[in-house]
Amino acid sequence: MPTKTPKDARPPVAIGHVEHHVADVAKAVEWYEALGVRRIFKRGDFAVMEVRGGTHIILAKAKEKIEAGTPAPFDLIVDDVEATREECASKGMAPGKMHRGRIHDWFELTDPSGFRLTILSSHAGGRPV
Repeated sequence: MPTKTPKDARPPVAIGHVEHHVADVAKAVEWYEALGVRRIFKRGDFAVMEVRGGTHIILAKAKEKIEAGTPAPFDLIVDDVEATREECASKGMAPGKMHRGRIHDWFELTDPSGFRLTILSSHAGGRPV
């Protein structure tokens, strides 16, 4: 098991890559960029996007039809979920209503492929991630 360096308070492991099959890679790249996800690489029906912590979301062309409302294979965490919801609304992304939970507050968006993506308040509690 990897160990932490004395100056590094982060957990010793992280998720490197998550694959996300989408209907249209170009539309997905544009949409996720508008959400704040960083584009690293795009060529044809393949793209690499990056979120905080260095995790890459691999966008690839889906081989099968995606049913509208299918949950995305991941969710996203933001520092200020209410401000993020307002920003998404201002960009025409039609965020769903805000839900209040015991640990997280959250709302949902529908990406261009029809996936239901949950955006949650952070649960890091001030811990470095």
